[in-house]
Amino acid sequence: MSTALLPTTLVGSYAQPDWLINREMLSKRMPPRVRASELWRVAPEWLEQAQDDATLLAIREQERAGLDILTDGEMRRESYSNRFATALEGLDLDNPGTILSRSGRSVSVPRIVSKIRRKHPVQVRDMEFLRANTSRQTKITVPGPFTMTQQAVNTYYKDEESLALDYAAAVNEEIEDLFSAGADVVQIDEPYLQAYPEKARRYATAAITRALQGIRGTTAVHTCFGYAALVNGRPAGYSFLTELTDTPVNQVSIETGQCALDCSILQGLRGKTIILGVLDLSTHEIETADVVATRIRRALPFVNPERLVVAPDCGLKYLPRNVAFEKMRALVEGAALVRAELQSKTAPATFSTQAR
Repeated sequence: MSTALLPTTLVGSYAQPDWLINREMLSKRMPPRVRASELWRVAPEWLEQAQDDATLLAIREQERAGLDILTDGEMRRESYSNRFATALEGLDLDNPGTILSRSGRSVSVPRIVSKIRRKHPVQVRDMEFLRANTSRQTKITVPGPFTMTQQAVNTYYKDEESLALDYAAAVNEEIEDLFSAGADVVQIDEPYLQAYPEKARRYATAAITRALQGIRGTTAVHTCFGYAALVNGRPAGYSFLTELTDTPVNQVSIETGQCALDCSILQGLRGKTIILGVLDLSTHEIETADVVATRIRRALPFVNPERLVVAPDCGLKYLPRNVAFEKMRALVEGAALVRAELQSKTAPATFSTQAR
């Protein structure tokens, strides 16, 4: 991992170009859980080449903004989860089921008709392409087993716990291959921990632990309240967070920018590095470096700065590309302000770094 103080990164996604995907159509629907080929503007025979080109643009824009740890921007994905989730064995994708999303909307999801297994690597080429095109550290994301369990209709397993563990086994195999392909960080996306906290307390930690079984490499879990462009409002705090202390994950990615989270809760994540979300993605207004710095400082009384990574609240997928870039640059500039304060030892007294 980066040895720099307050390294910067994306949560995962970056804004896809308008020539690649129909952003108007994308913005008017919930993230797809089954495949949504109608979103792509490029013909199937040219799509992979176009996605490669878009990935190169995303890499270069992250480099130009000054990020320390780069993602592929998830340029090849219709949503954060469906590229991986629909590539597994055990699904009837031709006859999908229907569930209510976390925001109460009806959405089509995979129907599970037999045992969930990973048939082949899904995102390894994505990771190899990223690794081949930057010298900076890299991160790639996979959907989490708990979240995928909530985004499917189960007609095969006796209970959700058993389903989640098989999803976890598939994620585990993918993570192993992603590290072999050159990833410095692999992140599991688990937004549904917040939507169903009681279920999460029953079996999410076991599923995440199974997903990370035997993994050597820096791992993260991202949990949030949903894309701000699609999910209105934010609760006052997390309903499932400190429970992640009981998993072997190295980093926990959270949002604090929009919800102005009481960062004292971070004291309950002892031993974990915090990926601190400090960009409000509910607005196209560009934060200043000072605003970003203020949001970073809120966490410093509760987390040693050596255990902080600075990021947006969530993925930048739904922002206009120019807005996404400027917010990313503000992120880097705000982190630099706080880094300079800490290194010069002239930071305010609230920057206590006592053992905690």
